[in-house]
Amino acid sequence: MTRAVLHVDMDAFYASVEQHDNPQLAGKPVLVGWEGERGVVTTASYEARPFGVHSAMPMRTARRLCPQAICVRPRMARYQEVSAIVFGVFHEVTPLVQGLSLDEAFLDVTASQELLGAAPDIARSIKRRIRELTGLTASVGVAPNKLVAKIASDLAKPDGLTVVSSERVGEVLDGLSVRRLPGLGRKTGARVEAAGLHTLGELRSAPDAVLWPLFGRYSPWMRERASGIDERPVTPEVAEKSLSAEETFEHDIADERTLQRELARLADLAASRLRARELLTGCIGLKIRRDDFTTFTRQRAIAPPTCEGRAVAGVARELLARWLAGNPDTKLRLLGVVLTELMPAGQLGLFQPQGGGLDATVDQARTRFGSQVLRRGDTL
Repeated sequence: MTRAVLHVDMDAFYASVEQHDNPQLAGKPVLVGWEGERGVVTTASYEARPFGVHSAMPMRTARRLCPQAICVRPRMARYQEVSAIVFGVFHEVTPLVQGLSLDEAFLDVTASQELLGAAPDIARSIKRRIRELTGLTASVGVAPNKLVAKIASDLAKPDGLTVVSSERVGEVLDGLSVRRLPGLGRKTGARVEAAGLHTLGELRSAPDAVLWPLFGRYSPWMRERASGIDERPVTPEVAEKSLSAEETFEHDIADERTLQRELARLADLAASRLRARELLTGCIGLKIRRDDFTTFTRQRAIAPPTCEGRAVAGVARELLARWLAGNPDTKLRLLGVVLTELMPAGQLGLFQPQGGGLDATVDQARTRFGSQVLRRGDTL
C-alpha cells in the first residue's frame, strides 16, 4: 500500500483562537504578542498579513505597517486547551501522530485507509471535525511523505487541502520557489537564488558543479529533498523533544565578548549532549533572560540537521549578535542554547555532519579524562 502522510497546520492559530473567542475581533487585523519596544509578533491574523506583517516581526514594526491592527496578549493556557482538542481529533484517526507544536502535526494514515477511506477523505473529515469542535480552520497537505506533505499544506492557506500523489510530486514541486523547501533558511535561499537556481526543479536538476559550492557534501541530500524524496517515518513518541544547556550567571553580564564566550561553551555542551544520545537537531534556539527577569527566545531552522558543535555555536552566535544589536548594553542574567526538531542520527545515512571526527575525538577524550580536559578556543 502506498504510504499516506498528512501534515495538518492550524491557520494563524493563536490569532484565530482570539477571533473565535471574541467575535468583535472577527475580520479585523489581529496581532498576538507583547507591545512595547522589545515586543515581538507571535501570530498575525490573515487580515494583517497583506500589510506585510508576519510572526517574529518586532511589534513596533508591525504596528507601523498596520496601525489599525489590534494587539492581544498571548493566552497560552487557552491555546493549549484548544490544541488538546485538535490532537484528540488526530488520535481518532491514527495512533501515528507526530506533534511539531501546539498547532501542527504529521499523521501517518496509511493503515487507516482500510477503515476510514482514502487519505484525502480522511483529511476532509479531520478538517470538518476540527471546525465542529473548535470553530477553527486547518490546512492539510496529503502526500507520500513528510516533506511533500509539509510543503503541500502551505500551498492553499487558509482552510486549504492540497493532495500530491506520488505520480505528481515532480509536477507540483518543480515550479515552486526554492524558498518553499523547509529548513533552507533565508541566507542560504538567497545564495541558491544568486547561483541561478530559483525553483525546486532547477535545484533538482542542477549539476554537481553548481550544487557543491552551495552545499558541499550535502549536495546529494539537497537534490533528494528538491525531488521530494523523504524516507523519515512519522514518529508518534519522541523520548526527547528538545535538549538544552543554560546557565544563570552569578553576576549580570553586559559585555558582548564575555556573553559570546559563555554562549560558545553552552553550545559546545548542548552539542555534546546531542552526540551522546546519537541525535541531530534541525532547529537551534537561543534563550535570553535580562536582569529584570524578562525572557526572550530566538530560533532558526537549519538544513541539513547537525550535531556538530561548531555549527550549533555558529547559529547561536548569530542569533545573540542580532539580539544584542537591537538591545545594546543590556545586562543578562541567563543564557541558554535550546536544540529542537530532534531526530536519530541514522536518518541522514551517509550525509554525516562535517567535523564529526573532531567532535568524536573530543567526546572520547572528555569521557576518559574529564569534561575540562579539552576546551574550544572560543570558550576561553
